[in-house]
Amino acid sequence: MDFGDVTGFIRGHSVLVISAALALLSFAFTDDPLGSFGSVDVRTLCILFCFMATVAVMTGCGAFDRLGSFLVSRSNGTRALCLTLVLIPYVCSMFITNDVALITFVPLAIGVLEGIGRRDLMVPIIVLQTAAANLGSVLTPFGNPQNLFLFSRYGLSISDFIRVLLPMVIVGTVILIVMTVIVSKGKGETVISEKGELSHRPILAMAFILFVLCIATVMRAIPFEITLVIVIISILATMPKALMKVDYGLLLTFVFLFLFTGNIASNPVIADLLGGLMEWDPITVSALASQFISNVPAAVLLSGFTDDWAGLLAGVDIGGFGTPIASMASLISIGLYMGTEGADMKRFMGSFAGINILMLVVLLLLYKLI
Repeated sequence: MDFGDVTGFIRGHSVLVISAALALLSFAFTDDPLGSFGSVDVRTLCILFCFMATVAVMTGCGAFDRLGSFLVSRSNGTRALCLTLVLIPYVCSMFITNDVALITFVPLAIGVLEGIGRRDLMVPIIVLQTAAANLGSVLTPFGNPQNLFLFSRYGLSISDFIRVLLPMVIVGTVILIVMTVIVSKGKGETVISEKGELSHRPILAMAFILFVLCIATVMRAIPFEITLVIVIISILATMPKALMKVDYGLLLTFVFLFLFTGNIASNPVIADLLGGLMEWDPITVSALASQFISNVPAAVLLSGFTDDWAGLLAGVDIGGFGTPIASMASLISIGLYMGTEGADMKRFMGSFAGINILMLVVLLLLYKLI
């Protein structure tokens, strides 16, 4: 591996590399290096793996391509089409995570808008899709990695979880719909044929069963060890290639972050500093921290210094809006858009900043009021 390969790997896996460096450095702050491995949340890691593997099987069977094509083909008019393109990742992200929703449905939007001669809508619609996926994923414990971690970390009930986040979703949804209606002006040929075919239907049915099993595991109805064994054996027997689609980099990032948090928490000076900040204003601190280190690392790091799970949960989910790295899923959309012909990065980032700053400010103010 030459220098170019190394730098390319670092650029493509920046969060993984940074988390690994932080984990290594943090061992200098603890007197019990071996004890820090006890801070690794094995349950969360196993459940996250099961969800990613199961969704990979569904994707391999063409489930989400077929769903997107079906809904888009039944949208009459440019405005209805744009609303469909934005709301598909919004709803799907609640179940298949925000990053998978964007990987699946941003290319769909690009192809559809090019096909009807409305490239002018590509930037605002992709930006709104990104915000929609980040917002929709907030509503379920398994919609994004930070929710899954915090749900498990604090032993939350689904009713308490939804109670905290529902106001954000309601207000954010109104903003998304209004913005989509505003930007989807003009006319275009919107007669779109239905494409995409389901394959391996028996395997797809099995994947849905596994998905329900994963949800039951999140709700603590089934031990995670049992679910892990069932998922691995089932996928190995039916679609083993799906296991190669799992984001092992994200899982390893979590391991490094757990180690970092465990080591830092054992240092009384740092623990008192972070604990004091979280006691002062957990929502603002966690939302601002997410702007610089992303909301997944912020959730893992700050969870070690507060018992205010509601403030932390709301803060990191609000913190997914703002900078491009606030939610790492946003980088997926940026990369997909930059791969299109005639991509205008300046225009895209301007639009991205506008909608994300609006969402960040409005949602922070909302939670200050309630």
